[in-house]
Amino acid sequence: MLISRIHHVAYRCRDARETVRWYEQHLGMRFMLAFSEDHVPSTGELDPYMHVFLDAGGGNVLAFFELPGQPPMGRDPNTPAWVQHLALEVDSLDTLLATRERLAAAGIEVVGPTDHTLFQSIYFFDPNGHRLELAANTATPDMLDELDRVKDAMLEEWALTRRAPQHARWLHEKNREEDQP
Repeated sequence: MLISRIHHVAYRCRDARETVRWYEQHLGMRFMLAFSEDHVPSTGELDPYMHVFLDAGGGNVLAFFELPGQPPMGRDPNTPAWVQHLALEVDSLDTLLATRERLAAAGIEVVGPTDHTLFQSIYFFDPNGHRLELAANTATPDMLDELDRVKDAMLEEWALTRRAPQHARWLHEKNREEDQP
């Protein structure tokens, strides 16, 4: 494989300091470094920015750009808010639930936990409007083997029909049954 790992993932933010402090306070990330330029190194264009980097654990880095010379941030109006998100793994369901309580106590609206069978998740937004997901794995090796077995067939069926293949319906069947009257 050509890629050895993700070096960093970068998003835009409204306020670099606010963003760093929020991630430190609510997700325990360490502020690693910052740099700033008046000109974009790759293009040379004039566009002053602050670029901040946070340690997301396990060698993962989350970065943000504050761009004061650009129009206000927006979202792609053709993509639902639940689609674009950053999913971060936590070590256990206990950690997930404790974090949910801390976020809610801080006035942050949290959805979940949602049981995806392979993992349970909570969802919330950072101060920039980026949707975040925290996930605690609950998958068994047999579940992962079964998903590996059907992945190609699912992708091919989707490509032909643009309808949800049912090969892995079992992932959310329990949730559908619980929703029934």
